[in-house]
Amino acid sequence: MPHITFVKKILANGELCKKCLEVSTRLESEALIDSIDQIAIADERDADSEGARLARKHDVTRAPFFLVEHDDGQVEVFDIYFKFKKFMASQGVGSSEKIAL
Repeated sequence: MPHITFVKKILANGELCKKCLEVSTRLESEALIDSIDQIAIADERDADSEGARLARKHDVTRAPFFLVEHDDGQVEVFDIYFKFKKFMASQGVGSSEKIAL
């Protein structure tokens, strides 16, 4: 199974971005949260935060996003939750009822 990083954004006011909160809730309700190996935070107040560095490295301009690192070192970037969900379904992760698109 590949290594999966979920990157969430904290806004300048210190709150989690609305979309990040929605995706976090979906990950839990759709039985995918246990498949996440790492959670990184892109903090708008800290350009050197782990999530901000990952966003620059992978040329991602919106959050949340997922990095899927395969055993061969290839990294796939998913910045749309439903594409990530479809990928996870193709890996047989999550219950079939909850993962159905």
